[in-house]
Amino acid sequence: MTLLVGSLQLGLLYALMAAGVYITFRILNVPDLTVDGSFTLGMAVSAVLSAAGHPLLGIGAAVLAGLLAGTVTGLLQTKVGIQPILAGILTMTALYSVNLAIMGSSANVSLIGGGTVFTLLKGAVTALDMDTVKLLVSLIFAAAVVAALALLFKTQLGLSIRATGDNEEMVRSSSINPDFTKCVGLAVGNACVALSGALITQYQKYADISSGVGMVVVGLASVIIGEAIFGRRSVTMGLISAAVGSVIYRLIIALAMKSDLFPAFMLKLVSAVIVALALAIPTIRARLRDAKARRGGTKGGGAPC
Repeated sequence: MTLLVGSLQLGLLYALMAAGVYITFRILNVPDLTVDGSFTLGMAVSAVLSAAGHPLLGIGAAVLAGLLAGTVTGLLQTKVGIQPILAGILTMTALYSVNLAIMGSSANVSLIGGGTVFTLLKGAVTALDMDTVKLLVSLIFAAAVVAALALLFKTQLGLSIRATGDNEEMVRSSSINPDFTKCVGLAVGNACVALSGALITQYQKYADISSGVGMVVVGLASVIIGEAIFGRRSVTMGLISAAVGSVIYRLIIALAMKSDLFPAFMLKLVSAVIVALALAIPTIRARLRDAKARRGGTKGGGAPC
């Protein structure tokens, strides 16, 4: 039961990051590697402000920092003409130094004994135990962000962002500035990632400079697992499936680590294998359909009498 509750709590918090990856990876069709840096950026900002006694301000500032990080990546792509993958790598690399500066040149910041959004709610509703409080906060943030994003992508701006990912040339010919919509999409995506990092910091009560390593892989795993279950449908369904995929991914990781088959240092390898298997699912399904169609054609293709 503890394993399930812990996986659900973390899965919902990481669902925010999965939503951000879904925006850049599926909607904008851009492989954005800024995620690793913006996740740690959210952690660093949240940790420093929470340690100073301002956990709510830390969350808001983390979202703003993520917006700025995504905007920088967008400007590198659109105004400087740098390839998307390289632009993400450049921003991610620069953010390593920025994150260290925010954390006071320290590799980690502890929040032991400090306030968080979880302790604030626990103080306001004393009847709830801490596990319930953590689950409630995680669920509220995940539901609120998914709902807000679903509404955003039904507005004119959101539809323009979606159209940019589908066909940039068509958008340009329709008198819509694709550079602007791309920057907005990357900014919103990285804001979600930074928010996830901010909440994870307050959940685990510490921030570490290396926590963001491999986060883009975790986000992709959540998106792909969700799509393997629900399929690729509407944007709203895609956001929900990414959140569900995040919870399933956390549960798979928890079970793998609990089974004693893998030591703790194998976590990243296990994550990479899960992503590879999830990415292979559509190809496997397509080949099985082709094989079934060929068998059907062979059976029905006898010589005429």
